Amino acid sequence: MFTPEHAVGLLVFIGFLFSIVVHECAHAIVATWCGDDTARLLGRITLNPVPHIDPFMSVIVPLSMLVMTQGRIIFGGAKPVPVNIYRLRRPRRDMVWIALAGPISNVMLAILFVLAGNLLYFANPAESEFGQQLLKVLRRIVGLNLLLACFNMIPVPPLDGSRVLAYFLPSDMALWLAQVERFGLAIVALLIFSGVLAPLLMPASLATSWLVKHLIFTVNIV
Repeated sequence: MFTPEHAVGLLVFIGFLFSIVVHECAHAIVATWCGDDTARLLGRITLNPVPHIDPFMSVIVPLSMLVMTQGRIIFGGAKPVPVNIYRLRRPRRDMVWIALAGPISNVMLAILFVLAGNLLYFANPAESEFGQQLLKVLRRIVGLNLLLACFNMIPVPPLDGSRVLAYFLPSDMALWLAQVERFGLAIVALLIFSGVLAPLLMPASLATSWLVKHLIFTVNIV
């Protein structure tokens, strides 16, 4: 039987896909601005999810987490945007801006969804079940985007934080960090399923929960 909670989970999953697509699209746009049009030529500057979706990280992982947590937690990622550093005008600096574009886009999305949630609240939806469920969806998508931004800033390849860290490292250490990226998918999967990710993101998770609770008006939403 399709319940309201199933509907919430489905809408949150759609919001998740939209958020990771915007994240990767932001990487591709900034890479193009910095001189490398590799991602643009591969069709990665688009909100069409198909070029961005990774079957494991974009579908299997988030849906598994939704099922295992009864719709309360969703996480995952998309195909990394390819960047040819030899086409960048100032490779070390430009890689930092390209990396930061993704998390910044998630923060901006969180702000937009906060505004949408508050507009919905002021429209007085608390009297309807539909309005309460929609506010629940918006709050979860806000929290998801803030956590995506924090998660991607962990300085472990292939996450965006590793590229920011590389800027401050000596050349030989930065090169070693780049070489580790070939094992990126395995590293991210290990972080997610080993339980290591939880303590790493605990401060961000607590801060996100507080922000979501206070940014979007509460109408007895769990």
